[in-house]
Amino acid sequence: MKTIFEKIRDKEIPSYMVYEDDLVMAFLDITQATKGHTLIVSKEPYKDYLNTPDDVLKHMAVVSKKVMAALSSLYQPLGFNVLNNLGEAAGQTVFHVHFHIIPRYTNHDVTFEFHPKTSTPKETFIEIHQSLKSALS
Repeated sequence: MKTIFEKIRDKEIPSYMVYEDDLVMAFLDITQATKGHTLIVSKEPYKDYLNTPDDVLKHMAVVSKKVMAALSSLYQPLGFNVLNNLGEAAGQTVFHVHFHIIPRYTNHDVTFEFHPKTSTPKETFIEIHQSLKSALS
């Protein structure tokens, strides 16, 4: 079964496409969290960030930068959020890799809440540090 992004790619459903090349497409998010909220989507239906080839991710980053530059020129946002949800627990609802480019015009037009632990023991930091450093070697 095709993802909604494949249907957009194949012109089976309408979109507000702003950029397209052989690897990616960029179109306005139908929800418009803020003015100019754009999705950068791979043309191939890679499930998520971890399953996407590096060359495609790099190209998605370059296109994201182009879109942000254009939005900056047009609307002068104060900043941007670049968001990728990987996995259902992280809020991924379309299992086809994509990035949200969300222009920010105020401190409160979009909210992301982090709920950090009040205190993390030094031993926990040491354990994570050693394990992660070893896994990356």
